[in-house]
Amino acid sequence: MRRSLMFLLLASALSGCATVPQVTGAAVPEVPLSWPAEGQAAVEVEGVGSLGVTGEQTPVPIASVTKVMTAYVILSRHPLEPGDDGPLIKVDHTASDESYLPQESTVPLREGQRIRLRRLLELMLVPSGNNVARLLSRWDAGSQERFVTRMNAAAHRLGMTHTTYTGASGNEDSTVSTAADQLKLAKEAIRDPVFAEVVSQAETAVPGDERRLPNTNTLLNRHGVIGIKTGSGTAAGGNLMWASRVGGHLVLGVILGQAAGTNPTAGLAAVLEAGGKLTESVEQWLSTQEAAGRTGE
Repeated sequence: MRRSLMFLLLASALSGCATVPQVTGAAVPEVPLSWPAEGQAAVEVEGVGSLGVTGEQTPVPIASVTKVMTAYVILSRHPLEPGDDGPLIKVDHTASDESYLPQESTVPLREGQRIRLRRLLELMLVPSGNNVARLLSRWDAGSQERFVTRMNAAAHRLGMTHTTYTGASGNEDSTVSTAADQLKLAKEAIRDPVFAEVVSQAETAVPGDERRLPNTNTLLNRHGVIGIKTGSGTAAGGNLMWASRVGGHLVLGVILGQAAGTNPTAGLAAVLEAGGKLTESVEQWLSTQEAAGRTGE
């Protein structure tokens, strides 16, 4: 059965519908998925291949999807094992002051607090704390500027040739990438079990604070979705990097540029709607292929 499914998936990929286009080109995949009508997207089944890429693969702002690279660099340099909460990190004056910045996604931190690395990763990735991303960058590299150099070096190693990072949080519109490039990062990041655990959490909290902070990714636990990260901004629109498990297969996908130029709330709503349709259609298509493999069709 597994070999039959693999053959069917590979046959679709090799049909020419799933080849990543040139940066200036666009592709219309033949795999019958509910692709977004705007922006760009890419979907891949790990170990099988691409299900397609749509839209102009030109660099665009990615907003808080940036935090995936921030987490990737932090965990590469300070690896954690499941169950290991990591070192205590002191909240500095800057992170405390940034807790209530207007028009930014932040979490309430107090100067002098000491919080474990694992919890800070949660506060960065689950409710999308910009101040936490910048705090972690300073903790790791001494300054956000030096940390950004490490982010871009990691992108270069991963072959993300159309990506430029200019900050750790994604608040800067100058941080740009493509769906195809971000898919390369998703494949690497999700391999870390601690990262995978964190992005699958429905909520978290600041230690000592009773308030629960929900995950911005409301697609969790729908159509097999197990993460990864949303991002939204006026210029960026709504962006989404996701992972899902369907019939034992790990699916990874990226959607960028939904309702760009409107506002962050509208962008987030648009990408979650597009992501819901696309993840549902991937689930249905894979289930159909698996059923065909069982029956020998």
